[in-house]
Amino acid sequence: MASAENSRLARLLAHAIGPAPWYWKSFPTIHSAGNQRLSWTHHGESGPVAHLVTLSDDSLPGQALLALNTYCRPFPVAPSLLGIWCPEGRNIRVACFDPDQLKPFDLAEVAGWFKASSDRIYSATPPVADFEIPLSLGAGTHKIEVPEALQAIDELIIPTSYRALSNDDPAFALFVLHPQAGLAEVLPQRWFTASQYRVGQQWIPRAVRDPESHRIVGECFGVGTFLLEEDSCGLAAWIEKSS
Repeated sequence: MASAENSRLARLLAHAIGPAPWYWKSFPTIHSAGNQRLSWTHHGESGPVAHLVTLSDDSLPGQALLALNTYCRPFPVAPSLLGIWCPEGRNIRVACFDPDQLKPFDLAEVAGWFKASSDRIYSATPPVADFEIPLSLGAGTHKIEVPEALQAIDELIIPTSYRALSNDDPAFALFVLHPQAGLAEVLPQRWFTASQYRVGQQWIPRAVRDPESHRIVGECFGVGTFLLEEDSCGLAAWIEKSS
């Protein structure tokens, strides 16, 4: 690929949202309808709230509105809501919160236990909407029921581990949700197999669609950044390989 095109795709991917806590700096700025000033904080690698990422009101030090455990990805939902998707057992959970309704809680409430738990999201306020999609869905397009609050989303690309029956089967897939249409497309990554990659140490944390070519660009942790073929299941080219 030409270097100029590589650079364009690399810039596109650099703005894609990745999972907590490693990619917390990619998290979107939150503008609530009530003009609250909210910010994300990563709580470091030691201490009672280590590795957690919290959303807080800058005027309330020591308190949080939302706490995210590993693998959560927040995303904006028009006009002023906050979406979060995360693995939840053998499902993908997609939740939606109204930032203006979030009640503050003391960080002591999540100290110690939350990081080690299977809970992904902690909030003193329930979401305004949420739904789950089973990871057992086979390749292809499936109808899904999406709550009204999340139907404003055009497309959500969800990279996830995928059950492989052999070392030559895809170990990762992209679940591409189209909430407006009520559809989920499951795209097993044919190239990402246990025979070719160190599954677990190497994985796909984020992917985004190129608005010019409409093809998907992604990152394979520990390997590099890639461009998929038009069917979004095959590897077309490496944009950049890790040294």
